[in-house]
Formats: sequence, structure tokens, C-alpha cells
Amino acid sequence: MLRKKIDKLIRLLATTPPSAIWRGLLLRRHVRAAGLILALPGGPSPRVTNRGGKITVEACCFESGVLLEVHRGATLSIGSGTYINRNCYVVAAESVQIGRRVQIGWDVVIMDTDLHGHSGRPPCVKPVVIEDEVWIGCRALILKGVRVGRGAIIAAGAIVTKNVPAGTIVASPAAEVISSITAPASGIP
Repeated sequence: MLRKKIDKLIRLLATTPPSAIWRGLLLRRHVRAAGLILALPGGPSPRVTNRGGKITVEACCFESGVLLEVHRGATLSIGSGTYINRNCYVVAAESVQIGRRVQIGWDVVIMDTDLHGHSGRPPCVKPVVIEDEVWIGCRALILKGVRVGRGAIIAAGAIVTKNVPAGTIVASPAAEVISSITAPASGIP
């Protein structure tokens, strides 16, 4: 078992640019990490704005321009095997949980808050949960109070304001269910 892990690590290091490992080490200083974090080259390094919250990241990969913003007392967790593409913006004012093996396209916004109040009221904040093996297309918005079920697919440009059942595909700006998937995309139980 240990030998398999060492072989896997050697293959990873042989095919990964050294700058991705270095940038990942720099990112790791700002989060509680378990496993190797890769921050791929090709633009600005991923940034973390932590205003007093807790950020936990397992082994995963970030493209350039990713911004993680966590407010006082909030939590952000990102599971192992997750890939976050260019210029994604994740805001946690209370709690954002991103599961394992989640694939997130470029320019996606995930936020658990309105960021501002209205008519003298404080901002509305509700947790966001994205379960394992979810695919999120480019420029999708995942807004406060949403749970995206395991193996769901969010099409590009969808604006998700309500829960998405496991194993479904949602599309259009209204994030309407257009289909159902019989098994998770990766086939992992």
C-alpha cells in the first residue's frame, strides 16, 4: 500500500510543473491543508482573503486567479481531488462545503451571502453544500442556502438558487432540471 502511494507521488511529481508545487506551498500557508495542493501556473496565483474564519483544504488543484474569501467565524472546506478552474470566486460568510472530486469550471461564483443588506437589514446568510463528484460549468452561480446533491451537473451559466437533487442535470439561467443521471459521473460509489 505504501509502495503504491510512493509510486503515485513519483508519477505526479514527474508530470507536474515545479512552479505548481511551489505556488501550492505558498497557498498552503493560508489554509489548513491535508495533502498536496497544486496551484497551476499561467496567471496570478490563487489568493486567500481570511477575515478570521477557518479554511480547510484537502489535496486538490487550483488554477490561476482563484479567490477564496472567508469572513470572521465562517468555515470553508474543500475536499480531496477537487479541481477549481480559473478566476473562480468562493465567499463564505457562514459555511461553504465543497465535497471530494468536484470539478468547477472557470468564472464560477459560489457564495453563502448577499454580501450586503437591504432596507437597513443585515445581509442574508445561509450555508452552501456541494456534495461529492459534482460538475459545475463555467460562469455558473451557486447562491446562498443551496445544497447540490452528489453527482449532479450544473450547466454553464446556470444560476442556482434552490437545492439540486443528486444525480440530476440543471441548465438555463433558471437552473431547471433537464435530465437525470443513473450513476455518478465518475462511477465511484
